[in-house]
Amino acid sequence: MTYFPWEMDLLQWFQGLHNPLLDKVMVVITSLGNAGIFWIVVTVAMLIFCKDKRVAWTSALALLFSLIVVNCGLKNIVGRDRPCWIDDSVSMLVKIPKDFSFPSGHSSASFASAVAIVQYAKYRKQGIAAVILACCIAVSRLYLFVHWPTDVLAGTVLGIVEAVLAGIIVRFIYKKREEKKKLTVQ
Repeated sequence: MTYFPWEMDLLQWFQGLHNPLLDKVMVVITSLGNAGIFWIVVTVAMLIFCKDKRVAWTSALALLFSLIVVNCGLKNIVGRDRPCWIDDSVSMLVKIPKDFSFPSGHSSASFASAVAIVQYAKYRKQGIAAVILACCIAVSRLYLFVHWPTDVLAGTVLGIVEAVLAGIIVRFIYKKREEKKKLTVQ
């Protein structure tokens, strides 16, 4: 899979935004998405501290879907080169990734967890903050020249789908458990 000419144009536009402060901020933001660790920590914290565990299980399942679909599946099937592999004239602010580019794992995991949270009304404010952070992480991947725009778009869409699917499954399981409890009590 190659890239569209407009994608390199957009990435070059991002290169024009670079300045010392923004460079540092983007490196920190993107590092939150490395290996999904921030989202894993958030999910574990929700398992420990949230009274309604559905939100945590939804995030955990969505992250698992992201790992399987994106990192174990599509990246290796599609085998798309990263922009930093094609144009080595750009000064890299992060270590050049060794895995393939499509789709963005950072975007997928970030949106999977963030949308998992925002689905639950009780956690809507936290979910909105998580979605904003997911957007920042996705944009950082373009700014840092490690993903094509369509990688980030596909990762974002997949993350949303993974979260919605995880939410459906978790709500179904909880509903069945409640029905079983009611039958046992009677």
